[in-house]
Amino acid sequence: MRAVIQRVTGASVDVDKARVGEIKNGFMCLIGVMDGDTEADCQYIAKKITGLRVFEDAEDKMNLSLKDVGGSVLLVSQFTLAGDVRKGNRPSFSTAARPEIAEPLFEKLREMILASGIPVETGRFRTHMEVALVNDGPVTILLDSRREF
Repeated sequence: MRAVIQRVTGASVDVDKARVGEIKNGFMCLIGVMDGDTEADCQYIAKKITGLRVFEDAEDKMNLSLKDVGGSVLLVSQFTLAGDVRKGNRPSFSTAARPEIAEPLFEKLREMILASGIPVETGRFRTHMEVALVNDGPVTILLDSRREF
């Protein structure tokens, strides 16, 4: 499972011009479910998202987590994170999980983050979405449950 975590002061996602998810302070998380991912991958990503300390403390050091600052998460599925462009310029998505596998794992990830006490909003799986965000910092972190990067 891959994730792009962006610290934001606000983020939203619209489908067909209707707002389906919105947060203020927190993380905008793009999630790519890979072929072979399991609940263990969800656990790894959920633990990292909920424990990541990238908010400044009173001494301006990145030392605070989402819980510490009362932040929220906006999760958006993005199968293109599985894109491989090592051969040519057209991405191959052969390592992306099939939708019938990816959607339940995406939902499991949402549940795990919610269970930690952090509010979660989501986009809508398998739809064209318009995502807007204000990246704070900017702070952007890449995660891979297989630790390939």
